[in-house]
Amino acid sequence: MLLCRSSTCFAPSFNAKTSQNLCSYFTKKTQLVSFSKNSPIFCSYSYLFAKPVKDSNFIGAHNLLMKKKATFCNSAISATSRSDEKAVGGNVVSKRLKKKVRRDAPEGVLRFKLDMCSKAGDVVEGLRLYDEARRNGVELNQHHYNVMLYLCSQNGGENGSDLKLICKRGFEIFQQMIIDKVPPNEATFTNAARLASVMEDPEMAFDLVKQMKGFGIMPKLRSYGPPLFGFCKNGMVDKAYEVDAHMIESGVVAEEPELSSLLKISADINNADKVYELLHRLRTSVRQVMESTVRVIEDWFKSEHAAKTGKENWDVIKVKEGVVRGGGGWHGQGWLGHGQWRVVRTQMNKKGVCGSCGERLACIDIDPRETENFAISLSKLAFGREVQADFIQFQEWLQQHGPFDAVIDGANVSLINQQTFNFSQLNTVVNRLQDTSPSKKLPLVILHKSRVNGGPAQSPYNKKLLERWKNSGALYATPAGSNDDWYWLYAAVSCRCLLVTNDEMRDHLFQLLGTSFFPRWKEKHQVRLSVSRSGIALHMPPPYSIVIQESENGGWHVPNNHRR
Repeated sequence: MLLCRSSTCFAPSFNAKTSQNLCSYFTKKTQLVSFSKNSPIFCSYSYLFAKPVKDSNFIGAHNLLMKKKATFCNSAISATSRSDEKAVGGNVVSKRLKKKVRRDAPEGVLRFKLDMCSKAGDVVEGLRLYDEARRNGVELNQHHYNVMLYLCSQNGGENGSDLKLICKRGFEIFQQMIIDKVPPNEATFTNAARLASVMEDPEMAFDLVKQMKGFGIMPKLRSYGPPLFGFCKNGMVDKAYEVDAHMIESGVVAEEPELSSLLKISADINNADKVYELLHRLRTSVRQVMESTVRVIEDWFKSEHAAKTGKENWDVIKVKEGVVRGGGGWHGQGWLGHGQWRVVRTQMNKKGVCGSCGERLACIDIDPRETENFAISLSKLAFGREVQADFIQFQEWLQQHGPFDAVIDGANVSLINQQTFNFSQLNTVVNRLQDTSPSKKLPLVILHKSRVNGGPAQSPYNKKLLERWKNSGALYATPAGSNDDWYWLYAAVSCRCLLVTNDEMRDHLFQLLGTSFFPRWKEKHQVRLSVSRSGIALHMPPPYSIVIQESENGGWHVPNNHRR
């Protein structure tokens, strides 16, 4: 999307296509939408923006928590959670038998049945089981209560009376949990907040979230959804901003749904400064936005208030200094230009040149301090999941043999389009990277020990390859029981070099790394590989950053990830 006024063209949004074929990610043109005053152009999937230059009955549980923090006992929840030293007939109960005992106990049977209700969304059966358990004196624990709260918060019934009844039962269950001194956790409060949201009471939902810290519980992003979306839906701008501030204070990073809601409500009240702030928060944490968010952004730039907002004259030097200070792609000096915005959907070519305004998007630098901090946090995570001595040994080895110009995820590269481990394919990539390396140094190949010592590695040809890499200090075999992902990622980050892998790094391990820095690092350092009849192709990082960018002349390019 491109936005400009009069003589200035701004390209705020472009769309990077995603594909199962990693090659196409870098070869296909990025799409944009461009907006201009006199000649709007609409292509698919992206945008560019530019301006020319010149209920009270259910408050019981809520009030109970508001008055005073409850004191909870630490007594055992059920007899099935006793020590591993429990014995039967003089023999220590095996883990398998103890698991069976827990499963067959009334508490275990109830847990299983409630989990099935949760899976099926059957709140009626869940309530029946809950009532039956209480009549029979079954001792309910935190999990039982949380499942019931979840069921009540997710099932509003088919009509208003059902909704009111189910929510009433949900609050009664929440209150009973407190009375029984069953310690709540984050899920407890979040589900209670969802109940309040179903009753269209975002105030209560927010109060519940604020009480979490008093119980030593840190809210999660999902905890803030009920109050934030409720306030935004009701147009309660100040309260929505208060929730946002509480999130920031708690160290919770808003993602696209939250930022998009805040953006819309800010645009609706013509809060230009807040819109500007939120666009930059989208830039840093989301990068490519969904079509629904693009429409919110488009509505803002088409508004009369947006046309009236902006400086007609600005300090060009300060703007340039802001771009340099930020690493390129944005200046942070506020809205520039005055007049109607031009909005155009357009495309970016493979060099990052906008098809509407002709501006080339920046390749945004990564702050070296961010990279260093990222390497430190990465090693801490690895220490918690790998044998610490093994990973320290790797760090020392890397310090002795590095730095490298490239690191290869050996297992991933060797198995692309292959049924078996292909050392010849891996060797081709090694030689290609060495030839293109400024230092002509071999890249570092990371392989698990089992790949180096067994299977195809035993053939004479592959033995020679491995010996060559090992003698050159370009092969590291990760120890048995380790996850080689930690090793090749840490090596690439600490050496600040290219990483060759088709691993999209989306699993739980990489989710631990957060959503801000890691995507930016991948964009600038990950090399993907394609294998076809014509041979092996390496697809280098794009020459520009696929992220929301703010031009020195006041324009915006906004990438649209329409397939997300």
